Amino acid sequence: MTATLTPEVEAADRQPTPPSSRVRLRRLWDRLTPFGFLSPTLILLIILMVTPIAMVVGYSLMDRVITAPESNFVGFENYVEVLTDPVFATAVKNTIYFAGVSVVAHFVLGMGFALMLNSPILSHRLKAVFRTIYILPWLFTIAIVAVLWRMLLSPNGIVNYLVTTFGFTESSVEWLSDPNLALHAVTFINIWSGYPFFMISLLAGLQGIPRDLYEAARIDRAGPIKQFLHVTLPQLKPIVISMALLDFIWTTQQFALIWMTTGGGPINRTEMVSTYTYKLAFATYDFSVASAAAVIVLVLSMVLAFFYVRHQKSRD
Repeated sequence: MTATLTPEVEAADRQPTPPSSRVRLRRLWDRLTPFGFLSPTLILLIILMVTPIAMVVGYSLMDRVITAPESNFVGFENYVEVLTDPVFATAVKNTIYFAGVSVVAHFVLGMGFALMLNSPILSHRLKAVFRTIYILPWLFTIAIVAVLWRMLLSPNGIVNYLVTTFGFTESSVEWLSDPNLALHAVTFINIWSGYPFFMISLLAGLQGIPRDLYEAARIDRAGPIKQFLHVTLPQLKPIVISMALLDFIWTTQQFALIWMTTGGGPINRTEMVSTYTYKLAFATYDFSVASAAAVIVLVLSMVLAFFYVRHQKSRD
């Protein structure tokens, strides 16, 4: 004789039993394990990045920090002083010109050299030779690049020797001391040292484009220019945008090249936001205003980084 269970008893039997304390601890341990692996990096970020940023933000709201025994809260007075400083406006204009021209030139040169290295006309040995030559500027550190070009552009350097020998000018040119030429000269140096980054990335992108797209374009009677405009550029668009944003962020923060070639001179013609902030802190020892300038640069960099991350997410 079999006993029948009521619906209430069957529903109670079907309910899951609550997990024991050991199971709950096991689940909590599984959730916390990834954070344990990340903890060394997180601790370093907090000590070396978050803490200094918080300190700089605090300094920007005070006056006479570090240099005086006591400092007072002044709010946004330091920011007003930076934003109303004509030298800061000059530094922003120079930085925009320096970064904008560099990024465009990096793309044009990088694309041209990448197309040449990807061309089937050249042999593999010749491509290897050109690849080695074109990548050399990227292998030098900024200090070597600055010293090298200071020697080349000096009044007794090889550049002045060539321009006077071939009759372009009658006397030597002060490339890094002339107020009308200094900004263009340092921009040219930055272009020379940075184009291999674009060249390598674009070359990798070109080699990843399917050959079938070019064959279909040739069947449709598309010439080399149309193939470049309608096949190559659309396929490289995500790479180009990512590299342009990264390059613009890096170039706006360029300091060593400017400092070791012109120091921001002559008469502020090559003053950048980075050199302006450095001079406020370590030339005039006005750390409060320098902190405000650094925070402004940080905010601008975060805006650019936001657009870069947003583009990467949409690309993925």
